[in-house]
Amino acid sequence: MKALATAVLAMVLSACASTPTVHTDADPSANFSSYRTYSWAAKPTGGSPLVQQRIVDGIDARLRAKGWTLSPSGGDVAVAAHVATSQKQTLDTFYNGTAMGGWGWRGGMAMGSSTTTVHTYDVGTLIVDMFDAKTQQAVWRGTASSTVPDSPEKVNAAVEAGLDKLFAAFPPGTAASP
Repeated sequence: MKALATAVLAMVLSACASTPTVHTDADPSANFSSYRTYSWAAKPTGGSPLVQQRIVDGIDARLRAKGWTLSPSGGDVAVAAHVATSQKQTLDTFYNGTAMGGWGWRGGMAMGSSTTTVHTYDVGTLIVDMFDAKTQQAVWRGTASSTVPDSPEKVNAAVEAGLDKLFAAFPPGTAASP
């Protein structure tokens, strides 16, 4: 029973890694059709430098696909990306044994036990902010959160899935891709 429950938990957590939770917000007065270039104001730091570079490359690729051009400095939009991680825990309690007397209506004693297992896991969040370079006002924010997988291949897949979902309806006002 414990092995089955552990397997189900592992499947649920791995499903979270492939389907990140994404939120986006945009300034309704921002004219995204006037933006053609962007510059990096802040690239992600901390953690693996390979993952940081994959995030930067992934954002660059998605903005390029939307018709934007990277400018070394002075772009129409300044992009800042940050990564944050936190530890979360779940508690799983399993009850086993039998209870004599049902719900106490026979006056019997409960003869069972319970086992509680603590599962600790990391949650990673990617935050991407965009600012109008002329006004220095925020125009867009996107966040993608997911359970951090334990293998580099799964981390890379989670980064790609998060970026795909984050930029699916970018710029604001465009329909999300199926």
